[in-house]
Amino acid sequence: MTTSNHRWNVVGRSIAVAALACAVVPLAGAHLWGNSISLAALKGPRYDRRAGLSGPPPSAQNDPNKQEWIQLFNGRDLDGWTIKFAKHNLGDNFNDTVRVENGLLEVRYDKWPGFNSEFGHIFYKEPFSYYRLAAEYRFVGEQVPGGPAWAIRNNGLMLHCQKPSTMLKDQDFPISIEVQLLGGLGDGKPRTTANLCTPGSNVVMNGQLHTPHCTTSTSKTYDGDQWVRVEVEVHGDELVRHIVDGRTVLEYTKPQIGGGAVSSFDPAVKVDGTPMTSGYIAIQAETAPTDFRKIELLNLEGCMDPKASNSKKYYVKANPQMCRY
Repeated sequence: MTTSNHRWNVVGRSIAVAALACAVVPLAGAHLWGNSISLAALKGPRYDRRAGLSGPPPSAQNDPNKQEWIQLFNGRDLDGWTIKFAKHNLGDNFNDTVRVENGLLEVRYDKWPGFNSEFGHIFYKEPFSYYRLAAEYRFVGEQVPGGPAWAIRNNGLMLHCQKPSTMLKDQDFPISIEVQLLGGLGDGKPRTTANLCTPGSNVVMNGQLHTPHCTTSTSKTYDGDQWVRVEVEVHGDELVRHIVDGRTVLEYTKPQIGGGAVSSFDPAVKVDGTPMTSGYIAIQAETAPTDFRKIELLNLEGCMDPKASNSKKYYVKANPQMCRY
């Protein structure tokens, strides 16, 4: 004979089993992120019982409009950079010239007794072709004794550089395109920045081969130790545009190996007429104490397929091999 208490126990067990089944069935289709179960798949149309999740979790979704700047200078050390001084081996930070202090990349000459044409360059580890480069810099202190007059308050962003390991020991400048950074001399005379100089190179301006070594921009003069932000947009060998304060101050096309203003180079590297479509980026140490608080790069080459998970609308050069699906 079944008692009333026994009947209630049977009913209670049935309800508990049914509730457990309702909880377990949806979890059978949940996706595992690491070692935990994600319930996000159960909350919206992204979940498909037949195919599972259609992509990464919402927090990892790609925003095709968000600019992803690469910090070439990390604010802590010289990781990713290689130094080359004329008359010295690659990697020799002569007289501790290049250092990082207080979050700044500093070029200093306080340990130099004098200057004997030991021009220096600091190269980033990777080459680029299509990109937007930005640097925030200022000039501080006095030029090292013996430095040339033209190098007072003078630095530069060297673009499309030859590989640093191909520079010979005594070579003064890398074959490259230079965005020349100048500071005013406080004498009331104009001294523009973001100019063009061409060590071992030429460019095309107004449809003609342009061979002068240096060409002034239309920027204003920046006196004192104020911070200046210069940007350069580079499209391979199709276009190079210098920008200061959001305004284009110089533009040219078809950078190519040629011309002079570089010495002690390897002739096998300097093949005149060769298009400069990509290369390394460097900053200078050419007798003027300089601070850099930011050196960053926006790559303009990448996946442009909107179906990919890493496409960007601001890219100007498609590289299908970089797409992820």
